[in-house]
Order: sequence, then structure tokens, then C-alpha cells
Amino acid sequence: MLYYLFEYLNQLDLPGAGVFRYISFRAAMAVITSLIISMVFGKSIIRLLQRQQVGETVRDLGLKGQIEKQGTPTMGGLMILASIIIPTLLFARLDNIYILLLLVSTVWLGAIGFIDDYIKVFKKNKEGLQGKFKIVGQVGIGIIAGAVLYFHDDVVIKEKVEQEVVAEAQQGSDQNKSKDTFTWEEHRSTKTTIPFIKDNEFDYGWFLTWLGDNYKDYVWLLYIPVVIIVVTAVSNGANMTDGIDGLAAGTSGIIGLGLGIFAFVSGNYIFADYLNIMYIPESGEMVIFIGAFIGACIGFLWYNSHPAQVFMGDTGSLALGGIIAVVALAIRKELILPMLCGVFLVENLSVMLQVSYFKYTKKKYGEGRRIFKMSPIHHHYQKLGMHESKIVTRFWIVGIILAVLSIVTLKLR
Repeated sequence: MLYYLFEYLNQLDLPGAGVFRYISFRAAMAVITSLIISMVFGKSIIRLLQRQQVGETVRDLGLKGQIEKQGTPTMGGLMILASIIIPTLLFARLDNIYILLLLVSTVWLGAIGFIDDYIKVFKKNKEGLQGKFKIVGQVGIGIIAGAVLYFHDDVVIKEKVEQEVVAEAQQGSDQNKSKDTFTWEEHRSTKTTIPFIKDNEFDYGWFLTWLGDNYKDYVWLLYIPVVIIVVTAVSNGANMTDGIDGLAAGTSGIIGLGLGIFAFVSGNYIFADYLNIMYIPESGEMVIFIGAFIGACIGFLWYNSHPAQVFMGDTGSLALGGIIAVVALAIRKELILPMLCGVFLVENLSVMLQVSYFKYTKKKYGEGRRIFKMSPIHHHYQKLGMHESKIVTRFWIVGIILAVLSIVTLKLR
């Protein structure tokens, strides 16, 4: 909203109004505003949750310090959602398709998480929203995101096309000289990025070339399911990671910083040309949204670091994971997510392995056996006697290493 106000003021030649045209300035303002909302107003939100008796119900799993968390306010994801949405509405261009898609995804997944938390807290049902309804909601936003990214006319990439031109004859020369030049050609595409590969662009349509010359008419049948899988996997990964104080928020902030760098260089043709990566027009606007996202995660950590004064609940964790997935898909970096979101991936795999192995051994030996002392894997380390602050710090360090390796793929290939 402020973007349009200052655009109008700039037309009136108001000194300094043009600064709102710079993505870097608006992203910085989004971070600052997000921090103010989450840190300054966070205490009031926590008091409101306490008055409404929105407290966490803790099952005794034998973890050290677990019972002390009984009654800690949950649904703190509302702080995160407000800290993302308000700065985005203030500083981003609201006619940008990527911003609109991210806002819809945030509200959609936040609403699913809110319903889950509401059932747990107010209906006293520890199971919350049934898993099948969560999946339906995630598939729904996956279909919306996939359809927008595939069909919308504003979702395009630009590629350099080499052209040969004839230069004018110089003095002392009786022949014209030819030289190579480039032009940016805009088109819709289902290309994505493969990390660490020299020619690192891959088109999903390649899988359907066997259909003949009209194979491009059917690529959406493959692309949209890919989007659904990515959104579902990452949002569930963030949800699994949200188990001890500060882990999900801190890890998400680190991932967000990595995605912000990718979005900035992908949306700037100078950097895209220099780094020889895909240039995605208008995608740089997502840096404002990502700035608000990072600010929200950091601000929430003010109250969520050990010992936590508030938990984000599914309201926050599902939204954080979904946002990460949609941003990665929009900037064609979803194949980097297994590395960038390595912590989420390991948390997911630990649960899948634990459940699968338990069922297999129970069927084979009549008694279920476990790989880990407890899953997700951060609880395994708690069972080993490691303090949760140390677990969180080490997971953050791993997340930073993975984020750096992901950013390195811009040049290392």
C-alpha cells in the first residue's frame, strides 16, 4: 500500500519518495516492521492467549523438562502470520502475482493449522484435525499454486538469445564487421534448476516428449502433482521440526535467508546474467515478502527461545513450511530444497523410518522395534540426555552449513 502512495508522491516530485522503488529498501523496511510487530506486540498477544486459556496440553513422553511446558500458550503462529502479512501489504507491490500467491498460501495453510490448534485446545482433542483433512488442505493449495505458476501469463522466464548483427564500417576498412549480441526472450516455461550441474536447467516436459509434438499441452498434468508433493512435504517437515523451543522458527529463518538471496539474484537480470542463472522477471518482489518472513521468525524467537513463553503450534509451522515451498517453486529452486531444507528432510525421514521399521518388525517378530529412541529425531537426542538448547543450536549450525552449500550452487557447477 505504501508503495503506491510513494509512487504517487514521487510523481509530485517529493524529495526522497523514489526510494520506495528499490527492492532492497522495501525489504529492509519489511524486516524492521515485522520485528516490531512480533517483538513489541508479541507480549500482548501472549497475554491474550493466556486469558483465553490457550495453553499447550503436554503428553508425558518421559522427556526432561517436558512437564514444565504444560499450559504454555500455543497458537503463537498468529504472531508469525501477522508479522508476515502486515509488512507485505505495506511495502510490496500487490499487483505482483508472486506476492498474491504467497499471501494466499500463507492464509490458507495458516487457517488449516489454526483449525488443528483450535480442535486441540478448545475441543480438548489431542489428535487435532484429522490427518486426511490436513492432506486435503495441503493438496488444495498445491493445486492452486501449481495452476498459477503454470497457467498465469505473468509467470515467465527470460533467456538470452544470441543474435548476429553487422557493425558499420570503420574508417580505413572497406568491409563491414559482424559481431555477436544478445537479446532477452520472454516465454512461459516449466524449467527448473538442478544444483551442481553445469547446464543446470531441466524442463519437466522432457518426461513427456514421447507423446509427440503436442507434449507441451500435457505438461501441467505432471507439473501440478510435483508442486503438490513439494508443498505437502515441506509443510509437514516444518510441522515435524516444531517440537522443541526455537527449532522450527530458527531453522525456517535460516532457510528464508537462503531463499531471499536466490530470489534477489533471480529477479535481477544483471546478477542473473553474471551468474548465468535463470532470469525470472518480477520475482525479485518476493524479497519483500521473504524479508517479512525472516523478521517474523527472528521476532518470534524472542519469545520462543528456551524456556519458551509461547509455541507457534500448527498455525505457524504449516504456514512456514508452505511458504518455503511456494517461494522455492516460484524461483525454480525446488530441487535444491532437499539440501536447503535438510533439517526438515531428516526430521521427516526419522519419523517415516521409525514407523516403517516398527511395523515391519512387529509383523515379522511379533514385537515392534525402533531405530531411534524416539522420533522425530530431535527427541532422540533428548532421550540421550542432551539439553534441548544444545540440540537447537547444533541443528541451527547444520542449517547454516546447508544454506551456505545451497547458495554456493549459484557458481559451483
